[in-house]
Amino acid sequence: MKNFIIQSKYKNFLIILFWIIIWEIFALIINQEIYLPSPISTFQSLYKLLFSQDTYITILYSTYRTLFGFFISCILGIIFGYFCGINKYLFDLFNPLVSVIRTIPVMSIIIIAIIWFKDTNVPIFVAFLMCFPIIWTNTIYGIKETDIKLLQMCKVYNISKIHIVKSVYFYSALPYIKSGMLSALGISWKVTSAAEVLSLPKYSIGSHLYDSKVYLEIPDLFAWTLIILFLSILFEKTLKLLFKMGDSND
Repeated sequence: MKNFIIQSKYKNFLIILFWIIIWEIFALIINQEIYLPSPISTFQSLYKLLFSQDTYITILYSTYRTLFGFFISCILGIIFGYFCGINKYLFDLFNPLVSVIRTIPVMSIIIIAIIWFKDTNVPIFVAFLMCFPIIWTNTIYGIKETDIKLLQMCKVYNISKIHIVKSVYFYSALPYIKSGMLSALGISWKVTSAAEVLSLPKYSIGSHLYDSKVYLEIPDLFAWTLIILFLSILFEKTLKLLFKMGDSND
């Protein structure tokens, strides 16, 4: 088992190294950092950013906006998903609205949000609106996949609806909710960064991305992109770890 873990780590390292080499080859071929900076210049920019206090303040604010929008979408998505999953009339009422939200282009939502909210609240609203349909849909799917025989047994033994919702529907929908949360978390980082680029709130990764583009500091642009990638992976792995801890406690 130990050897397998070591081999897996080496494998992941070699895969990352392979793509960095491919990146370096393309950078050498293009030979213009304004289009594609080399890995060396990108990591040099990243190194400078990591030794700047402003970088960590920026990461803190962007993380707050991302997670706040994500958590609101989880809470409301699960609550509304439960009610819509067990009540067909509520589902028919909310389904068109959620379908519209799901199909609206992200850029349209960002522009509308800029008109409606302060610049610092725009990313939160956009993250919420993009993640909510995922959580809502997964919750409903989980409830609809509840074992019919189990529900029939509950009916025979006159188990109250509250206990059915808490015990039967909850555990049926839980794997779907977890899957939806993981998907939504990854999307929330993308849409929050996009919203920050347009709304330009103070202390935001998006504003640094925008400045890098305006001043043609492309290595910085790539460095901030790597930071977003790292944060997304970090929080996704943290969420998976929390799910595993919760499963082990059960």
